[in-house]
Amino acid sequence: MATRLRRLLSATYDTVVLRHPVVTLLATVLLVASLGAFAPRFQLDASSQTLVMEGDEAVRFYRAVRARYESDDFLVVTYTPDGGLFTAPALDRLEALRDALADVDYVEDVTSLLDVPLLHGLDVSLTELPTDPAALTCDGPDRVQDCQRALDSTLYRNLLVSPDGSTTAIRVELPQDAEYRALQQARDALRIKDEESGLGPEERAELELLDRQTSARGDILRERETRVIAEIREVLDRFRDQAVIHLGGVPMIAVDSIAFIRSDLTTFGVAVGAFIILILAAAFRRWQWVVLPVATCAATVIGMIGLLGLLGWPVTVVSSNFVSLLLILNLALVVHLIVRYRELHQLHPDHDQFALVQATVHSKFVPCLYTVLTTMVAFGSLLVSGIRPVIDFGWMMVMGLGLAFVLSFTLFPAAVMLLRAGRPAPLLNLTGSVTGALAKTVTQWPAATIAVGAVLGVIGLSGALQLSVENRFIDYFKKSTEIYQGMRLIDEKLGGTTPLDVLVDAPPPEPEEAAEDEEFALDFMDEFESDAGIASTSYWLNSKRLPEVRRIHDYLESLAATGKVISVATPMEMFASLEPRVATEDFYLSVFYSRLPDLVKQTLFDPYLSDDGNQLRFSVRIYESSQELERDALLEEIRRHIAVDMGYGVEQVRLTGMMVLYNNMLQSLFRSQILTLGVVFGAIMLMFLVLFRSWRYAAIGLLPNLLSAALVLGLMGWARISLDLMTVTIAAITIGIGVDNTIHYIHRYREELAGKGDAWDAVTRCHGSIGRALYYTTVTIVLGFSVLALSAFKPTIYFGLLTGLAMTAALLANMTLLPALLARTEPRRS
Repeated sequence: MATRLRRLLSATYDTVVLRHPVVTLLATVLLVASLGAFAPRFQLDASSQTLVMEGDEAVRFYRAVRARYESDDFLVVTYTPDGGLFTAPALDRLEALRDALADVDYVEDVTSLLDVPLLHGLDVSLTELPTDPAALTCDGPDRVQDCQRALDSTLYRNLLVSPDGSTTAIRVELPQDAEYRALQQARDALRIKDEESGLGPEERAELELLDRQTSARGDILRERETRVIAEIREVLDRFRDQAVIHLGGVPMIAVDSIAFIRSDLTTFGVAVGAFIILILAAAFRRWQWVVLPVATCAATVIGMIGLLGLLGWPVTVVSSNFVSLLLILNLALVVHLIVRYRELHQLHPDHDQFALVQATVHSKFVPCLYTVLTTMVAFGSLLVSGIRPVIDFGWMMVMGLGLAFVLSFTLFPAAVMLLRAGRPAPLLNLTGSVTGALAKTVTQWPAATIAVGAVLGVIGLSGALQLSVENRFIDYFKKSTEIYQGMRLIDEKLGGTTPLDVLVDAPPPEPEEAAEDEEFALDFMDEFESDAGIASTSYWLNSKRLPEVRRIHDYLESLAATGKVISVATPMEMFASLEPRVATEDFYLSVFYSRLPDLVKQTLFDPYLSDDGNQLRFSVRIYESSQELERDALLEEIRRHIAVDMGYGVEQVRLTGMMVLYNNMLQSLFRSQILTLGVVFGAIMLMFLVLFRSWRYAAIGLLPNLLSAALVLGLMGWARISLDLMTVTIAAITIGIGVDNTIHYIHRYREELAGKGDAWDAVTRCHGSIGRALYYTTVTIVLGFSVLALSAFKPTIYFGLLTGLAMTAALLANMTLLPALLARTEPRRS
């Protein structure tokens, strides 16, 4: 039955594709053109949302904290004027720069040294504080002398002004979009319900609608943000003649990352394509073996870009190289077909084109099908990561591989059918000499080959055990880029880059204690309630608790990885220097707080204390450029020390911010890497069993892939290349490429073994036939992707180099260890 079905499918394929190539070409061109029509919708996304885990509860908490206090999505302009900051001309230029930034459309607020309340050094008592906000700033007639007070302020030194007084920061607030936030909240609520109890049909439809609306609104905001940052850069350029100016902040990093991705997709995509064309021309020396592979790969890429546009899936930092990967894997399929066709043409020079193409596709269909399926499994393993960009990347590759397979067995053979067979082309001697040398090594020293493979495997595994996820975002960029320079300057002079919020809640009161406290508060504060406000009810803002706040603040500030720390302890220290009794007597504190100008409250208290006064927020900046930074260990130490060593309950202490979300994503990468490797090798083992119907071939086929994966991950471990959003995909790439080589080699080995019966002769013939295809594919792609090392974006550089290493490791493992194991374990035949 199975044989009859196979014959029926083969006959149908021959009739539809090979007997009617023009119709097949028109149908494939129509399919690609239909998908390509949606290519203009293709988008890039490098926002902070692409750096967090899907469904992470910490993300929802982070958004709630941002809504309650303040967003960390703001821009920072660093301003280092020539001749010093505290001079009249420099401050005049600072004022002009501030005003020019404020005039940019969609800039909500601009805060500079000239706009903040400077209380330190005021020669007045607390009761004499001026109520006019302008009188509290240094933007007055004596601005040079007044602004220098910021150097002595515990609040602004190392935050708004560098300790050496040479650099100041300007904070540029972009508006928070209420519509986008509401869409996110509604979508997240339905997602939570879906995870906990499931959704009905109407709710499912509503969730799908919210996903589309959130995505569409996000696209609008990203475009607007890009325009705003471009206008801000134009403003900054007008002031660079007398100052060193850098732009930083999460929105700028997102916009510039997109620019890097877009540049790499276009510039290096063209460069890699051109390089591959040259290599194909040198290897095959026939125009058709250059044009047809390039056309097939181009059709796959155009179709996939259009499909992503149709689905509304943006390309992120993770998936930015999916085009290059599709090029690799599609090219491998087509090269195998070309090499097999040329080989058959050499053996049967009198066969017509139909017979040659038919024999080519029939002999390669099954191994190519299983190659694609196993590679899909490798990339499909990324779906368990829990990180949306990684999941999307996995789906992109699965769909792209399916399209590549379809076009390789329709577009390519149909196009070949329109050409004349001609005379067989001579094979390149260099290819045969290289693969022949590998065959000679394996046949003469099989035991040594296996031993060397085992040693390399142990070395690779020992290096893989040293893999970590600790990496610095600043290292994604070369030192010549503005992102790197801005982050480095902010780290060194303005108190750190990466935001971390430490929230400490008041403990829940005991029922009896709560009743007594409430009765006492009502009796005592009736007279002062209208004046005292939050100070009458706050758990933290009183003389008993303020020393505890100071103790937590000092601890956070003492850590080597932390830069500037701000909390309510910071302004209280300044106020205590003016009037010591505000820190020791609750009555003075209550009256003082009620009389503070609104500007002072909004700047010094509201961002660090909840409205009811029962939650503290410590705003911490982390030194992103620190070589000793270990995110997970740092976060765990902070939690443990405050919750356990300092006596607060675990439920009272919460950490949030991009530092926490990024760390959660990195830790998930580490766990998913272990999980996915186990899943993918198990799935490939099952597919090998189905394909080869032999435990021996399945087990042997797995070993070279284990070796190549161990070598690549081991090199990363020994070279201290951390797992991140980009490098986590290298294992899947290595396995996908390695499995491709393994299936083709074992499939050809069994054919040769069935013909002659001698295992070592079969190995030699395999190296001279299928070995050429493996060699062509590897050399073409490794040399082509070496161009990526010229990128300014470090993830692209790592991708190019590690992909080249993966290709080389897969080739060598499948051309040495695999044949040695096959031949040494082959049962003797009578």
